[in-house]
Amino acid sequence: MARRKKGRPVNGILVLDKPSGITSNAALQKVKRLFDAQKAGHTGSLDPLATGVLPICLGEATKLSHYLLDAHKRYRAKCFLGTTTTTGDSEGEILEQRPVAELDEARLLDLLKTFKGTQQQTPPMYSALKHNGRPLYEYARNGIEIERKSREITIFELNLLNFEWSPDNPDGSPFIELEVLCSKGTYIRSLCEDIGRALGCGAHIAELRRLEAEPFTLSQAVSLEQLTQQEDFAQREKLLLPVDSAIAGFPDIHLSSEEKERIEHGHEIEFKGDSEYKAISGHKALNKHESVHMDFRLYFNNTLIALAVLDQNGKLKPKRLLFL
Repeated sequence: MARRKKGRPVNGILVLDKPSGITSNAALQKVKRLFDAQKAGHTGSLDPLATGVLPICLGEATKLSHYLLDAHKRYRAKCFLGTTTTTGDSEGEILEQRPVAELDEARLLDLLKTFKGTQQQTPPMYSALKHNGRPLYEYARNGIEIERKSREITIFELNLLNFEWSPDNPDGSPFIELEVLCSKGTYIRSLCEDIGRALGCGAHIAELRRLEAEPFTLSQAVSLEQLTQQEDFAQREKLLLPVDSAIAGFPDIHLSSEEKERIEHGHEIEFKGDSEYKAISGHKALNKHESVHMDFRLYFNNTLIALAVLDQNGKLKPKRLLFL
């Protein structure tokens, strides 16, 4: 006999404007309780210090969360210069303080160019990556250093928004403020530290705000306070985006009842779409930063029921079923 799931069957995506001072998981649990949702998951952690876009998937939307995990992210970061910390941000203990040489905008812009493009980055010890089932930050707090493999990341854009060299500026430390568009798995703390190292003075993150987690932006985000102020579940659910908003850029196909029945039983169907898709076996450039994608959205009565891929015979094969 199947166990009854706790909570309500809520489906959709909440673009949360995560506040500073709490973990992404703590924010997730607050949202889950406010909706009394049966199932929920976030799509890429933000540090406790960081704020901004944190998409939270509820119900059937959790089946699409990996697409959001793979998405590119845009950040605004304020890096204090001259001080390094144990965590790479202002929450850590000071490791070293060094004088900051006079900054010049032209020199800064030339330096930032060297950090653009595809490169290897080593994840920091103070991160949620797991080693033997435990997050790395637990080892770091106990003074244990774990060897980490570097991984490939890409910095698509790295723009200088502002900088202040004078040690007696109103904000305290000399700083640079950056806007970064990057691939998944990029640690902005590590990028900040690397830039500080290149400047010869060290640096750490003082403020970090995620502006975008494709395809969602800060303009769509809802704060925990706004969510709490809603009087009931019905009002809160009006703040949810539809499940398919996570994959709105994928090509869509509307099925007949016969095709729907075949798909829900795991069988392929004939593909009658654009010959361009057939010619390249389902691959098409859908994202301005990616070369190809091969997933199709399948609808029945205007409801997303599945994702499918084109096989080598030009037929649509179900990949993931939803609402079935």
